[in-house]
Amino acid sequence: MHMLRTALVMLVAAPLVALAADKTPAPAKAKAEAASSDCHHPADAKTPEAAKAASTGWTLTRGEPLKGEPTVKLAELLAKPQAHDGKVVRVEGQVRKACEKKGCWLELAQDAKSPGVRVTFKDYGFFVPLDSAGSQARVEGVVKVAELSDAHAKHYEAEGAIVPRGTDGKPREVQLVASGVELRR
Repeated sequence: MHMLRTALVMLVAAPLVALAADKTPAPAKAKAEAASSDCHHPADAKTPEAAKAASTGWTLTRGEPLKGEPTVKLAELLAKPQAHDGKVVRVEGQVRKACEKKGCWLELAQDAKSPGVRVTFKDYGFFVPLDSAGSQARVEGVVKVAELSDAHAKHYEAEGAIVPRGTDGKPREVQLVASGVELRR
C-alpha cells in the first residue's frame, strides 16, 4: 500500500514540479514551441553562427581566430612555394575540394584543373564541413612543401584531390597546416 501511495504522489508531484520550474513567459514559450514544431521549414531557423555571419560577412570559423598574419596571394605561393616554406601566412581563395569523409582537409586552387594548396588542420584539432567546396576561405597557418608517399597521394586522389607530380613522377604538393579557417558562401 505504501508503494502505491508513493507512486501516486510521484505521478501528481512530478508534473507540478516541472510546471513550477518553467518560468518562461507564455508568449515567448508559445513562439518557441511554434518555431520548434514547424518541421516544414527547418532551413529558416537562424543559428547563433548564422546571426554572427550576418554581422561579420563570414559564415563559419574553425580552429583559432585569425590573427592577421601577412597575406600571400595563392598564385604567388604556388609559383614560389620554397620562399614561404616554414613561414606562417594567410592565404585567401576558393575551396575547390574538401574531404568528403571527415572534413579533415580542404584544397584551395585557382581553377578546377591546376594544382592547389592542401590545407590540413593543426594537430588534427578541427574539421570543416563536408560540403565546403565552392566556399571562399581565409586560412592562416604554416606553409610546408612536401613529397608525399604514393599511398598518401592515392588516398587524396581517391577523395577527389588533384595531386601534382614532379618530372620524376613523385607526388609533391604545397601544404598549409592551418591554425584557423574562416569560410563563407
